[in-house]
This record gives sequence, C-alpha cells and structure tokens, in this order.
Amino acid sequence: MQREEKQLDAALEALLQRINDLKTSIRTLLFRLENEYASLSWPSFLDSYAVISGQVRFFTYTKYEMNTLLKVMKNDKTPLLRNLIVLPLVLSPDPDEELKQATEGRVVAFSHDITPDMLRTKPDPDVEQRQNQFEQRASQVPPETAQKQINALNKVVNHVLEQITHSREDWENEATVRAAAAQTCVMADTHTLIAAVGLGKNLKTLPIAAPAQPGPGRAQAGPAPGKTTSTIKTTIKAASQVHPYNR
Repeated sequence: MQREEKQLDAALEALLQRINDLKTSIRTLLFRLENEYASLSWPSFLDSYAVISGQVRFFTYTKYEMNTLLKVMKNDKTPLLRNLIVLPLVLSPDPDEELKQATEGRVVAFSHDITPDMLRTKPDPDVEQRQNQFEQRASQVPPETAQKQINALNKVVNHVLEQITHSREDWENEATVRAAAAQTCVMADTHTLIAAVGLGKNLKTLPIAAPAQPGPGRAQAGPAPGKTTSTIKTTIKAASQVHPYNR
C-alpha cells in the first residue's frame, strides 16, 4: 500500500510539472496574441502552437528527452488513474485564499455549484449522447467506402500541404529579396524636405535691396498734381496714310 502511494505521488508530481509547462506555453501564446498581434507573424504563431502540441503528444524541445503529458500517463510506473476517484473534503461558499492562489484567481470558493464542473470526468449527457450517435453512424459505413474516403481526404490534405509549402518558400524568398534590396530613399532627408516645403523650416531669407534715393540738387520728374501717369502705349499714325484695303 505504501509503495502504491509513493508511485501515485511521483506520478502526480510528474503530471503537475508537465501541466505547469503546458500552462506556461499557453499563457505565453495568449500574451503574444493580445499584445503582439500587430507584429506576430503566421509562422511564429505556428511555431508556438507546435510547441504546445509537442508538450501534449510528442517530446518537448529541451536539452534532455523528457516525457510529455501523455507519456507520463502511459508509463508503466504510473498507476491507473481511471481506477481512482476524487472526492471533495469540504464544500463551502466562503472564499478560500489558498484555492484562489492555486488557481490564479479562477476559482475563489469550492462551493456546491462549481464542484460538479471541476470534478467532472465525463462530458455532459447531451454531448455524450451526440458523440455516441456519431460513432454509431461512423460504424455503419462499409470498410471499403471508409478506406476510399480516407484515401481521398489524404490526397486533398497532401495537395494542400504542398501548396502551403511552396507558398511559404516563395514568401520567404520574397522577404529575403526585399530585405536585401538597395534603399531608394533616406527618410531623414524626406522629412527635412517636407518641413522645408510645408513650414519653411531651415530656409534662408535673402536681404531686400532698399530703393535708390535722389541725390541733392537733382529733381525727379513726376506727374503733375492731380494727374496719373498712363501706362498704355499708343501709336499715332498720320492722317494721310492710305489704308491698305482702301480702293
């Protein structure tokens, strides 16, 4: 009995460690989606999602080959958790600070309302019934028909994967070319030019020459008082000039 308890404690500790790693990865991805959505690229998102998927199913990206969540649960030293039950010791509507801290504020009190949802090991009856209907409908399909549908689906998926791979290579090549292209403008000079044209910034003003004043003893001819100088030039022709069209 003591040996089984030690194995159970070791298994629970290993599961708790893997769950914390998984929770950290999910929290990091959610933080990037909420705060870095403008600069987050699709390949970077897929890498983060692959890390989460790897922590659940495959080996994690660490220096050592560590067991993941499913690996720990399928380990021979892990007792069959399905044979164990979890029973609440105390149910109270009063807030529990330790529970709040352990759940990071998601669960404040272990009350009668929240206990069925927290300790549920099976889906809701409606969901379970629909799942059974889908499984029964799938079992009625003949094996040959099902295999043909699987082959057709695999063909479509492989074609889509090839298209995505080629498109990704083209996008990466285009990004490399754009990054290596020569710069065609200098933003500092552009801003300086806009400031000069729009605001007159850094423009030099030329001095305006003063008009010449008449010297002593010189009289400046001007129009008579009460008369204005005409700027229209006229040509007075002689009256004896013959009109070219006069016959």
